[in-house]
Amino acid sequence: MATEVTVPTLGESVTEATVGEWLKQPGDSVAADEPIASLETDKVAVEVPSPVAGVLAEFAVELGATVEVGAVIARIEEGAEGKSSSPAPAAAKSDDSAAKESAKEMEKLPDDGGKSGGDAPTMSPAVRRAVLEHGVDPTTIKGTGKDGRLTKEDVLAAAKSRGSGDAAPAPSSSPAPAASAKGERREERVKMTRMRQTIAKRLKGAQEEAALLTTFNDCDMTAVIEAREAYKETFAQKHGIKLGFMSFFAKAAALALKDVPSVNAQIEGDEIVYYDYVDLSVAVSAPNGLVVPVVRSIDQMSFAEIELAIADFGKRAKAGELTMEDMKGGTFTISNGGVFGSLMSTPIINPPQSAVLGLHRIEDRPVAVNGEVVIRPMMYLALSYDHRIIDGREAVTALKIMKEAIEDPMRMLIDL
Repeated sequence: MATEVTVPTLGESVTEATVGEWLKQPGDSVAADEPIASLETDKVAVEVPSPVAGVLAEFAVELGATVEVGAVIARIEEGAEGKSSSPAPAAAKSDDSAAKESAKEMEKLPDDGGKSGGDAPTMSPAVRRAVLEHGVDPTTIKGTGKDGRLTKEDVLAAAKSRGSGDAAPAPSSSPAPAASAKGERREERVKMTRMRQTIAKRLKGAQEEAALLTTFNDCDMTAVIEAREAYKETFAQKHGIKLGFMSFFAKAAALALKDVPSVNAQIEGDEIVYYDYVDLSVAVSAPNGLVVPVVRSIDQMSFAEIELAIADFGKRAKAGELTMEDMKGGTFTISNGGVFGSLMSTPIINPPQSAVLGLHRIEDRPVAVNGEVVIRPMMYLALSYDHRIIDGREAVTALKIMKEAIEDPMRMLIDL
């Protein structure tokens, strides 16, 4: 008896998704609630579990197809027995011969992620290319991705452990051809994921609709750095998390937004909505693009609670485990380009929000203090805002409050 696998409810206002990856192939055994496919929505990737135990009989849609909630994407034969999706390699094969045979088999597979099935593990296009380029046997590599799936880094590490990043050359009387001719120019076309398309659309929409402007300031990080050094060990022992910079800036932002409500407001039609709470959106880099999970009521949280929440979001973003609920809402955003080495930028607001704070790298610079030139760890701060709702005076005032709170953290404790 075949059981249909349908697209689950994806979240509020989300009615369709794209089939991004098949986690199982026809003929594979599946357990009840075991993921068989990954769907890409506008914001997150959603795994589709098997409703019953059995064998994956067939796909009902193609890889990359757009499917609506409730649509049938596959069928499961209940009670049947199938092959394992990741069998162990034959012990008699040598590493080189196994790699060559695996590469030959990989070349036969279609570029849709191996939809036709086979004994090779399920791999993304990037992993597939790495396997072919380096000639490694994917069945001999232990995957570190979600549910044990291979990542590109796993393949590169396996190739490096063999002593060379290239596949071993086949015995031949003639030299092997070069991988690419000198000066060769290559192009590769990759379809944009649904998430990347949504990011592009939202950011372009923000530029076209909002009256964007950015104000800058620089911030002396001496006090925060000294506070971290003085309490980092005690903080970690008590709370099980490192004391980072983000909690300081989150608290400083909450302080500023309480004093300047328009920076924490949003336009809805011909009305302005003011919030008496701060739901902080934190820009996090994920494998499929930038995501912005929301820390609720950050103005009511302690430093430890903020650090734990942000660390959890970062971990789940890398693992692709964020949910639609995690991304919902948000009244203000902080984006930290400093972790990538950015000195200064003009961040774009996250609609329908009206402002975003951009953080940058810390570097020692000469500054004048009490009439003397001294070297201090400085950071440029950037506040981009929608001029339709936030006046320049309010934006500059809010950023100045954040700067002063970071330079004198005691202000955050006594609400100044």
